[in-house]
Amino acid sequence: MTETGFLNDNQETIQFLKKIPALECFNERDLETFMKFSEVKTYTENEIIIEENTLDDRVFYLITGKAKVMKNGRELIILRRTGDVFGEIGVVTGIARSASVYATGPTTCLIVRTSQIDNLNEENRLTFKYVLYRGFAEILANRLKQTTVELMEAKAEIAKSK
Repeated sequence: MTETGFLNDNQETIQFLKKIPALECFNERDLETFMKFSEVKTYTENEIIIEENTLDDRVFYLITGKAKVMKNGRELIILRRTGDVFGEIGVVTGIARSASVYATGPTTCLIVRTSQIDNLNEENRLTFKYVLYRGFAEILANRLKQTTVELMEAKAEIAKSK
C-alpha cells in the first residue's frame, strides 16, 4: 500500500470528489473540510484493504481499480465503479467488519475516518454526518433490493427442483 499525492492539489482533488455520487451535494468549502479527515491510498494486487472481523472507523470510496469483497472465503461482489463505497456497514453498526476486501490489481481508494467528523463544529458535523449516512442508506437500500431479487430467484429455482 502506498499513499499518493492526490490530496496535495486541492483544486484537482475537489473537482474529482464532486464526481463521486455520494459526495456531489457538498460545495467546495465542504469538500476542503472533507479532505482534512481523508487520505488516498493505492493498494497492490491481492493486498487486503479491509479485514473481516476487525473494528475501525474507516469508509472507502473506490477511485480507480477494482476491489473484491469476500466473506468466509467466498467472493460476494467485485466493485469497479469510481465512487463505489465499501466499509460503511461497520461504520454504521459499530461492529466488526462483516467481510474482507482485496485489491484485484492496482486499486486506489479515498479513505475517510468517520470519527474525525466529531471534531468539526456542530453545523459541519451535522451536515457531514447527514450526507454520509444518507449515502450509506441509499447504498444499503440498493443492496437490499438486489439481495431480495436474488432470494426470490433462488426460491423459484428451489420450487422448480421439487
